[in-house]
Amino acid sequence: MNLLFFGSSVVIVAFLLRFLVALHKELRAGSSGSVAVRFIKSEFSAKRKKVLVMDRRARDQKCTRRSGRGAVVMAITATLLVMPLHAQEKADGAASAQEFRELQQLVQQLQAKVARLEEQLEKQQLAAVPEEKGASDPAAAQPLADATQLTPDERGVLDFFQGTTINLGIDGYYGYNFNRPVGRVNLLRAYDVSSNSFSLNQANLILERAPDVSAGRRFGARLDLQFGQATETLQGSAVNELRPQVYRPVFQVYGRYIFPLGNGLTVDFGKWASAMGIENNYTKDQINYSRSYYFNFLPFYHMGVRATYQFNNFVTLTYAVVNGTQQTEDFNGFKSQMMFLTLHPAKTVSWNINYNGGQEQRDVVPALNPEFPSAPTQRGLPNIPIIPTPNGHLHIFDSYVTWTASPKLTLAAEADYVINRIFSQSTPTHVSGGAGYAHYQLTPKVSLAGRTEYLSDRDGLFSGTTQALKETTLTYEYKFADGFLVRTEWRRDFSNQPFFLTEQVGVRKKEQNTATLVLIWWWGPKQGSW
Repeated sequence: MNLLFFGSSVVIVAFLLRFLVALHKELRAGSSGSVAVRFIKSEFSAKRKKVLVMDRRARDQKCTRRSGRGAVVMAITATLLVMPLHAQEKADGAASAQEFRELQQLVQQLQAKVARLEEQLEKQQLAAVPEEKGASDPAAAQPLADATQLTPDERGVLDFFQGTTINLGIDGYYGYNFNRPVGRVNLLRAYDVSSNSFSLNQANLILERAPDVSAGRRFGARLDLQFGQATETLQGSAVNELRPQVYRPVFQVYGRYIFPLGNGLTVDFGKWASAMGIENNYTKDQINYSRSYYFNFLPFYHMGVRATYQFNNFVTLTYAVVNGTQQTEDFNGFKSQMMFLTLHPAKTVSWNINYNGGQEQRDVVPALNPEFPSAPTQRGLPNIPIIPTPNGHLHIFDSYVTWTASPKLTLAAEADYVINRIFSQSTPTHVSGGAGYAHYQLTPKVSLAGRTEYLSDRDGLFSGTTQALKETTLTYEYKFADGFLVRTEWRRDFSNQPFFLTEQVGVRKKEQNTATLVLIWWWGPKQGSW
């Protein structure tokens, strides 16, 4: 019995040695793309996880890998079959049927796992074939190119939005007047008009499609919509408009065409922001939050036709014919004329010299808050004349200069003279004075700005009272990001007359002091000043 068992063992060992030699040659032939199967821990002793490391090479070595994996499984199977025979020799031939069955089950599990791995590998190889074909086969790539090609209509829409900007802005504040005025009203302020109240100065939507001569498009247009307190200072005020309810949300709207004359003659028709005064409407572009007396007094906008011609890099001239100072609908039948001269004597210096002249007095009685039309026409159109008809003229002389002294420091100054007569033979009223500005950029996010101004209001053309007005303003700005900034501001207004409101009715002071916190958001593709 022992001799028979020993003979059988010798035969099996000889078979295994021959098999292992063949396996070694097979693995050497496909060593660069074979599959190595390792068992990190024996499944018999600790029943721990088996780690199968596979490394696939090329598709043409697929058969070699399969034969290698099959050989490994056969080797493991044969080895596991020898192990119980060796155990039988130690136990004097007493083989365990239960142990044999467990080994058979283990071999079957290993074979199933290898089969599943081969199936997954084949699926991955088949999935990679279409990608490789699509990358190298022009016929396969043609449907994709056809699908991504734009139609003429789609190209037109894309070109339109490439040249069109949509921009939005929000401007809000909280201010406190230390006079604690009746009604919480700040006098002589254009925008920060409320005290001790969270306020929305303005929300803006700007749509612009500027001309692009290089692209063959000589025309363009712009629309600025405005909502909030600021509308009551501008086009929503009956001081400026015959029918403020009609134009309240429209701050700017104009069309533009560039004629091919010389360097290009730019002609605009519509309503646009005035170039009178150094300050403008959009807070993000100003160095202070509160606006100066001159911003509040000079025209905010004009309605008419203007032509601009840039002679060279140093001189630009604008001429305009308009309804009047901030009149979307004319107060009378006379048109005003304007001229703006912009000079650049140096790269760091910009100088504007402006003039506006015309007959600005009303010749009809406004019909405010109309209920029904007084005639077969639109409601609110006035048809009651003022007799005698005022025929006096208004003349505005305005000039301001800006100097970029350094990359961090900017200085500016403004001077104005205004004379007005109600009738041609009336005693004139005057406003004269000026303002000075300084802005220093401490860091990319932090800046300081200051303003001081003086306004002589003879016969109350600006404030309704003859007085000499002064103000000083200090503004701190922190810019969190391009599109969001915070400002804090201290301003002091004072006069040689008791003019400013207090908490007691009928009691006035010669000064008012305010502190303001400002939050400003803006976003959109338009670059630079709005």
